[in-house]
Amino acid sequence: MISIGFGPGLAIFVPAERRAGHSAAAVDGTSTLGHVVESLGVPLTEAGRLVVDGREVTTGHIPAHGEVIDVYEVERPQQVAGAPLRFLLDVHLGTLARRLRLLGVDAAYESEDIGDPALATYSARDRRVLLSRDRGLLRRRELWAGAYVYSDQPDEQLRDVLGRFAPELRPWTRCTFCNGELAPATKEDVAHLLEEGTLRTHQVFAQCTVCIRVYWRGAHHAQLEELVAKAMEEFGGVGR
Repeated sequence: MISIGFGPGLAIFVPAERRAGHSAAAVDGTSTLGHVVESLGVPLTEAGRLVVDGREVTTGHIPAHGEVIDVYEVERPQQVAGAPLRFLLDVHLGTLARRLRLLGVDAAYESEDIGDPALATYSARDRRVLLSRDRGLLRRRELWAGAYVYSDQPDEQLRDVLGRFAPELRPWTRCTFCNGELAPATKEDVAHLLEEGTLRTHQVFAQCTVCIRVYWRGAHHAQLEELVAKAMEEFGGVGR
């Protein structure tokens, strides 16, 4: 048996009896600490430092009888090594994907359920951090990197992701529909794509370089500006 404790931020993943102090857990002498942590409910994407009897170890450590183990939360802002910081969101996080794109964050999104194996493979192929509220998906071995989205409310989801990863924010530079980059466009460039009323009342346009969707300051622009302003005020100075 080992004695294992989890940081307060991991309480959501473990049974009530494991949420305060240390509790006993069985080990077999062959399974890794990473396996033990996940078997107790915590996805490794959410585990930060692993400390055994006062010394830090990796997920490959083989726990031995009598060890005292502490599992801490991921430190914020979290560093993601090995690739530019880019995200992949599962089918349930469409609003979050659009808000990240509004802020200029590279956020791929699957609007249809393509299945857990395909999402994990997509993450590995493109080296994208998979964001999901599906704990089982975050445990898939082929996943390159991932993060659990703790809230089911879009406002809190956005704050969670921005606070955890501190991405560079470049508002109004990405297409909220397809994630492509936007470029300035003249009225002449996009006239054939717009209704006469829009052409008559607006002068400034941008166009997606991928899907050619056209953007202008429409009826909902004030609401979007408020969202952007709040994000920039709280997180705009911490990007990398």
